[in-house]
Amino acid sequence: MYDINKVRRDFPILSREVYGKPLVYLDNAATTQKPLCVLDAMREEYLNVNANVHRGVHYLSQQATDLHEAAREKVRQFINAQKTEEIVFTRGTTEAINLVASSFCESQMKEGDEVLLTEMEHHSNIVSWQLQAMKRGIVVKHIPITDKGELCLDQLDSLITERTRIISVAHVSNVLGTVNPVEEIIKTAHAHNIPVLVDGAQSTPHFSVDVQAMDCDFFAFSGHKMYGPTGIGVLYGKEEWLEKLPPYQGGGEMIDKVTWEKTTFERLPFKFEAGTPDYVATHGLATAIDYITSVGLENITAHEQELTRYCMEQLRTIDGMRFFGEAEHKDAVVSFLVGDIHHLDMGTLLDRLGIAVRTGHHCAQPLMDRLGISGTVRASFALYNTKEEIDVLVNGIRRVSQMF
Repeated sequence: MYDINKVRRDFPILSREVYGKPLVYLDNAATTQKPLCVLDAMREEYLNVNANVHRGVHYLSQQATDLHEAAREKVRQFINAQKTEEIVFTRGTTEAINLVASSFCESQMKEGDEVLLTEMEHHSNIVSWQLQAMKRGIVVKHIPITDKGELCLDQLDSLITERTRIISVAHVSNVLGTVNPVEEIIKTAHAHNIPVLVDGAQSTPHFSVDVQAMDCDFFAFSGHKMYGPTGIGVLYGKEEWLEKLPPYQGGGEMIDKVTWEKTTFERLPFKFEAGTPDYVATHGLATAIDYITSVGLENITAHEQELTRYCMEQLRTIDGMRFFGEAEHKDAVVSFLVGDIHHLDMGTLLDRLGIAVRTGHHCAQPLMDRLGISGTVRASFALYNTKEEIDVLVNGIRRVSQMF
């Protein structure tokens, strides 16, 4: 049985009040709250094991290094990568995508070569490639979506050309909740010898990910969206690809030997990890993975799917309700507008009732242009949310609607 009360006790912030109202936190696609075990693990390391990793012969440094590398192994197991050498620690999904875009374009692309995205991408997976387009003259293309928020995959073959060098796609849309058929995209891409980067920021907190079964070439995700600390993320890359790509940044830790004439670089994954890593955050991420595993990803998926269905059912009863994203395969995100009420007005007034939702374009302005709107209200769910909180949301929306 899924003991939601026990789960919620692990997150003390959920018991606080906002404006004299019990907090209803429904902004989990932006960031999740942290369980006590994650905070305790990080505090314990700062108090007792704080030393720079990989560089010291003394006891604390070796302890900190052991924890840091144990976290890498924990991540490897979590996404079922083949080797720890394929796990690169970054500051988050954004940096991971920027790393691939920069290093891949530098070594594998030339002017006129193409990268293929989708119409539902987060800015992280658009701007990173557009920066390379400005520097190197590459071409950024995208797969369009249907009105339901699903990819027009029947156009994929025609969008792939002899100049397509890489495809980069969100696993789950942070606005629509659409779960994209990445396995099908990867299979088609590999038939053309094209590698695929998957943005997993919105998938890893919600359901099991197996990068070997998926057969993606790169996979990126963030710790703070899966109950871990901010400022830590992961880039998975197949060893053969990481070996081909040049370093993204230079500095300490990522070097083999430096002379005035030449620098040679460390082995994987350290070639991509310049400078002191956030070794306390990696331990926090590993603890968050342990927490997710203890609750059970299958349990989390079932619970959040039920919340999503229930939320959409209840919201449909509100006059003027408009949904954005009604894909057949949808996950833990509900974006909507009510009548002519501006999303910012709705979000601001819900906040006064203690309800935390997201408003705006959600770092997906090209998608907003496709939908013909400036933004939405977004409710997004986590393992600690309840149907009772959705009832509070629905009643809050009714109350705001009556004001207009």
